[in-house]
Amino acid sequence: MKFLITGCGGFIGFHLSLYLLKNKKKVYGIDTINNYYKRELKLKRLKILKKFKNFYFEKIDISNKKKLDSFFDKNNIDYIVNLAAYAGVQYSLKNPAIYFKTNEIGFYNLLENAKRKNIKKILFASSSSVAGNSNSNVFSEFDNTDSPISLYAATKKNNEILAHFYAVNYKIKIIGVRFFTVYGPYGRPDLSIFKFTQAIKNNKILELYNNGYHFRDFTFINDAIKCLVKLINLREFHKLDRQNNAYFQIFNLGGGEKIKITTVVKILEKLLKKKAAVKKAPMRKGDIVFSRSSTKKLYRNIKYYPKTKIQNGLKLFVDWFKDEV
Repeated sequence: MKFLITGCGGFIGFHLSLYLLKNKKKVYGIDTINNYYKRELKLKRLKILKKFKNFYFEKIDISNKKKLDSFFDKNNIDYIVNLAAYAGVQYSLKNPAIYFKTNEIGFYNLLENAKRKNIKKILFASSSSVAGNSNSNVFSEFDNTDSPISLYAATKKNNEILAHFYAVNYKIKIIGVRFFTVYGPYGRPDLSIFKFTQAIKNNKILELYNNGYHFRDFTFINDAIKCLVKLINLREFHKLDRQNNAYFQIFNLGGGEKIKITTVVKILEKLLKKKAAVKKAPMRKGDIVFSRSSTKKLYRNIKYYPKTKIQNGLKLFVDWFKDEV
């Protein structure tokens, strides 16, 4: 099977590509290698992937329809995994145009090529942020997502709507994955765990927004990849979910545990054997207060969900951080 992984130089895209390559799959990777965060980390990831003879890379922006069409004309793709997107809540408020260009027009271009080339399987990244500030203690795939509070979340919600249309009308099996705060080795420098670790290590101020009263459902990268592979290999949705739609499904991918952000700081302090210099700050526009995923649908379909405890996952991240950063 030939896979197209968009955003292969990104955090999740890199790890998924690496897993597939190690398992002798042919992977076509595309990425813009943009400067949303430092390019050095993306180039380091790509250098690892390029060691495999079954990896083929092209620098392509998925919003460039002409180049993307040409790519699909040259290569026979069996499965599209779209992980190319601008992420981050705060960045989306300052740079809305690039979010619409990549996250929405880019995804539309991929869907059009799937229709044009009769590709019948797609998996794409959505986000837990589509929930907004939900009143539910546990966020289910069946909860209302009509009130996103950031532009980034709005683009991901629009992706889900667009994917549903293509799945139903063109009989393409499409799976959307709502990731809940994925972390681990080679993780994104713009996310909290990376920034906290860097601040503690370098004796810098560590800012805790909303006075530290934030909770997240953290997902270790190795668990996330296991789930993605199982979803990619999923031949048929569970009968309870198939009644809703035989071609399109959304899955939460999270550990199902709500962890206070100050707990993460305390664990990192122990692992780094250093005290954090904490500064409490007000709530930022677009941030959600807490997230916690329901894992029932995920388990129902693939008999698995992320299981790595935060203490163990953070140790593996810190071990990598000490050696590589």
